[in-house]
Amino acid sequence: MIEKALKGSSLYWTWICVLLGIMGIGAFCYVQQYNYGLGYTGMSRDVSWGLYISQFTFLVGVAAGGVMVVLPYYIHDYKTFGRITILGEFLAIASVAMCLMFIMADLGQPLRALNVLLHPTLNSMLFWDMIVLNGYLALNIIVGTVVLQAEYKGTSPPAWYKPFAYLSIPWAISIHTVTAFLYCGLPGRHFWLTAILAPRFLASAFAAGPALLLFIALILKRTTKFDIGKEAQNKLVTIITYAAILNFFFLGLEFFVGYYSNLPGHMHTLDYLFWGLHGYDQLVPFMRFSLFLGAVALVVLFTPQLKKNDKTLGVGLVCLFFALWIDKGLGLVLGGFVPNPLEYVTEYTPSLGEMCITLAVWATGFLILTLLYKIAISVKLEKELP
Repeated sequence: MIEKALKGSSLYWTWICVLLGIMGIGAFCYVQQYNYGLGYTGMSRDVSWGLYISQFTFLVGVAAGGVMVVLPYYIHDYKTFGRITILGEFLAIASVAMCLMFIMADLGQPLRALNVLLHPTLNSMLFWDMIVLNGYLALNIIVGTVVLQAEYKGTSPPAWYKPFAYLSIPWAISIHTVTAFLYCGLPGRHFWLTAILAPRFLASAFAAGPALLLFIALILKRTTKFDIGKEAQNKLVTIITYAAILNFFFLGLEFFVGYYSNLPGHMHTLDYLFWGLHGYDQLVPFMRFSLFLGAVALVVLFTPQLKKNDKTLGVGLVCLFFALWIDKGLGLVLGGFVPNPLEYVTEYTPSLGEMCITLAVWATGFLILTLLYKIAISVKLEKELP
């Protein structure tokens, strides 16, 4: 099957070359960071988690979001999702791979990752995060390759793969729950110290992951003959809509608790994110733009004429994806460091090299996704030919 990834149009190979070019620039920057240290980045004593960890946090949600197509297919025998389930599993593989790369980039010295294995600490959330991430990656590789290989050979998948498929469902929820525990387990950071953080993470995951998945499916529909079907598309839009509403509801709860209860630890961070604090307002334009994009997305998803049109639906999905990326990938992580425990404000600006490494990791993830989707779609279309 792998040979199918080596065949494609000029557009396909142009896309591959663009991704490889971005990866090359990022690799050069990473060598500079490796030699110089994390001083190469914009992080500091007060802001120890920057662009790398914020992207890791967001992508864990994208990976977990794939469960929204896996669960109906395997648990409820909803065969309509049959054509998109493999896409969700492969999206999870690419997303978790990016998560692991961002962790390696953030460590500075990659060999430090071995400390988690050589000196395991069972009461550490980092240890359990390592377990759930690598376990989820392994589960999706096993299920995805076994199902696709069976389809390639024209046979039924072996029965032994089903327990792995079922196990991947609660495991998907666990990867983002444990990631949330990494944050709300830090009592010195008041903005993260909330019991609703894990549900908020899951709600955004169940919106962002399927939104990206459906947007890619719309692109595949236009560029190939692969179509997930109108019923599957409509059901996925419904899932995305309810998850998005739940996410923004949880965000509203943060405002209520912070301002109605007059909690300084919550209010100060929300002030910094949406209005500015003591003259510092670096993230304000991004957070307000996030709310605008979220509103546009909800209008599209709630308007029948707009969500039935693939072009306007695509716009809505992109708006929702970037709204959640800004909210979780920038605001929640970076905002949690303002103010610090001593009530000082230290703003964070990623360095050029840091941004290049981040783009390179995203490019690597999209390269993995492109190759996996090329193989999967080629196999599926080949088997459907008379």
